[in-house]
Amino acid sequence: MQFDYLFRNVTVIDGSGGPQYRGDVAVSGDRIVEIAPAISGQAQHEIDGTGRVLAPGFIDVHTHDDINVIRMPEYLPKISQGVTTVIVGNCGISAAAATVKGDVPDPMNLLGEAAQFVYPTVDAYAQAVTQARPAVNVGTLVGHTALRNNHMDSLFRAADDHEIQAMRQQLRLALQQGALGLSTGLAYASAFQSTTEEVMALAEELAAEQGIYTTHLRSEFEPILEALDEAFRIGRHGNVPVVVSHHKCAGAKNWGRTAQTLALFEKVREQQDVACDCYPYSASSSTLDMKQITGDFDIIITWSTPHPEMAGQSLKQIAESWSLTLEEAGKRLMPAGAIYHNMDEQDVQRVLRYPLTMVGSDGLPNDPMPHPRLWGAFPRVLGHYSRDEQLFPLTVAVHKMTGLSAARFKLTDRGLIKCGYFADLVLFDPQTIRDVASFSDPQQPAAGIEVVMVNGVMSYGQNHHIIGRAGRFLRREAINLKEQQ
Repeated sequence: MQFDYLFRNVTVIDGSGGPQYRGDVAVSGDRIVEIAPAISGQAQHEIDGTGRVLAPGFIDVHTHDDINVIRMPEYLPKISQGVTTVIVGNCGISAAAATVKGDVPDPMNLLGEAAQFVYPTVDAYAQAVTQARPAVNVGTLVGHTALRNNHMDSLFRAADDHEIQAMRQQLRLALQQGALGLSTGLAYASAFQSTTEEVMALAEELAAEQGIYTTHLRSEFEPILEALDEAFRIGRHGNVPVVVSHHKCAGAKNWGRTAQTLALFEKVREQQDVACDCYPYSASSSTLDMKQITGDFDIIITWSTPHPEMAGQSLKQIAESWSLTLEEAGKRLMPAGAIYHNMDEQDVQRVLRYPLTMVGSDGLPNDPMPHPRLWGAFPRVLGHYSRDEQLFPLTVAVHKMTGLSAARFKLTDRGLIKCGYFADLVLFDPQTIRDVASFSDPQQPAAGIEVVMVNGVMSYGQNHHIIGRAGRFLRREAINLKEQQ
């Protein structure tokens, strides 16, 4: 038998959460075709993986890479950490199915400028991804705020019945074209005035198409239990799975409360399908939000339209240099981006360890001084949290970023090392893998990632160069099944 690639003597961690084993893995075309203790066939390319782990390519379930995967298809920040699939359209903001007239509203401005929103349907977005041929696979959610912006004259009020109907119709079409589901960003001012009933009405469209509901909760601060309750009610009403995005207890007064929030997850999961994702850091990053300005913790400015020279400095330093209060300095910097050191490390570890938690980077690729999670989230889980802190075994860490995620988002034939599955693979050194990206120098590829393969194409090598681009647009499983029938 002649294979395209043969990985020999690797430690296979297959993504299922089950035990690791030694073996050989063969790839032909875009699929894994044989797995055995020793494979006798020949291959065009043989890779000796002694002492290395072969895992499924990592699935970044929470990204804002919507436009960047098209504009910069090499997409080094993700492929360099072993990510082979990104899910875009999170937090209520998506480039797919968005039409922008005039200024891009906050937080849609995290994705790009008005001229870059040129994908009025999921099909148009899918076509652009296919043409760009990025290094990673791309699946998209449809953003609630994007829908609101398409159909409303003001985002700072609740939608009326006519607008809700228009949003429903557009969401239905997006789902039929293969969107994975609906995302909301209810904490942002541009969606905060939407009622629970408005979101429930949209959620009604999801069940028929087997979509998912993901949410950046209405609050991650003191009212978090009420915000979780709202999210779960929306899921129950629509009879759809719920994913709580970047689950955290933010703000000093909220530290330690993940014990309560995860207990609520445990109670609710007996009746309905719920999960969450998180990134492995105790600092968050988003646009600068006046509601989040406080002296309780450090806030670092990542970009500012009127004062770009302030990127990388703390709000406190800037306020002092201008002889202003934190709030006054914040207003002068707007619009701007910020990193908020607003979490407790024990909470981060508790959420990461929770069995239903997937890993997502939530990186913001357009920040001049991005949060290091953009380049380092996945190696940080494997190196820092699994190997060094021993938070969980490597098999569990890999499961949280592969098999668990693929099953949750219905990504057909991905997320596992299994015969017949797509050859999205990452070979890494378990002893040396680590996140190199730091808050002071965030744009650095990880150590210990040796090769990354996407759809059977070798895509990233040891010298930190992109050597292939074979990413595809991934439509929801229900669509794939319809096409096969």
